Amino acid sequence: MTQKPTIEDIARLAEVSRGTVSRVLNNHPAVSDDTRARVLDVIERLNYSPNYSARHMRTETSNMVGFETDEVSTTPYAVDIIRGAQETLRQNGKVLLVISAGYDFETTQSSLEVLIERRVEGIIYATMFHREVELPPQMSRLPTVLANCYAKDRNLPSVVPDEFSGGYNAACALLEKGHKRIAFINLNRAYGTPIAPTPAAEGRLRGFLRAHEDFGVHFDDALLIYTDQRPQTNHAITLELMRRSQPPTAIFCGNDRTAVGCYNGLMSLGLRIPDDVAVVGFDNQVDICEAMYPRLTSVQLPHYAMGRWAAEYLLAAHNGASPPVQHQIACVLVPRQSI
Repeated sequence: MTQKPTIEDIARLAEVSRGTVSRVLNNHPAVSDDTRARVLDVIERLNYSPNYSARHMRTETSNMVGFETDEVSTTPYAVDIIRGAQETLRQNGKVLLVISAGYDFETTQSSLEVLIERRVEGIIYATMFHREVELPPQMSRLPTVLANCYAKDRNLPSVVPDEFSGGYNAACALLEKGHKRIAFINLNRAYGTPIAPTPAAEGRLRGFLRAHEDFGVHFDDALLIYTDQRPQTNHAITLELMRRSQPPTAIFCGNDRTAVGCYNGLMSLGLRIPDDVAVVGFDNQVDICEAMYPRLTSVQLPHYAMGRWAAEYLLAAHNGASPPVQHQIACVLVPRQSI
């Protein structure tokens, strides 16, 4: 047979209906063992694509795990989620199949179907920003773990950063140094992107304020400013803060890219870091933090740890646990020279 075989070819040679072939391909239980074996033999003989389905249907294992994401795979620091999952799965003889679907729901659905067709044993769904996600109904057909995101009804296990601990640890580091006027350049919707990192912004702010309470230091609400994350905005916010009659002595930035604009603003005013103003970032993007002078103190987003936890949970076959685990991983401070 020179042309690519079809389901109709399989049905004719196996002497069954097209529907029976479809049920076998989808591993439907309403097929007798003899019929299933006959259809699978034809599938293998014709090398029907996807032929891995035929090879693995008898054991119902493929040693493959799907990893679907919005844009994690395109970003150099968030890709550690993939690395954490991949290394864990490789140690257990599994292969990770990664698909980047963007933010379009229909693309997410079609990408998920691709993973299901390849008979993955489970799915890790991860997002670039810590956020609530809407998931296709097909997700319920396989064991699924969410990383850096959560379902609205919390019906799936998830692992996310403990944003509160990140804000708390950043503020404590500055308060311990004696700073009492600490500005917070918090994150708003990034310019040109569809997602506002609300859980991150809200959680970090709560931790930041709790640290002030614990140290008995009043926080001036005027020192809280939100950025659209453009470099020029971060620069302008820093200038505005430092030109006030009572400027801050330290600035906590919502991410490391914000800290870059903050550094540039302080340096343009002739201010020294940390002698005149201390700065703390968030994310701990090492290629940014180590390249800045002085090197930037930052809070670690636990991307690698989230990927590892998601893979370990999936391997442990917790699917069906009630209620599904909603796990948080602390965001620790990585001290450098900017405080």
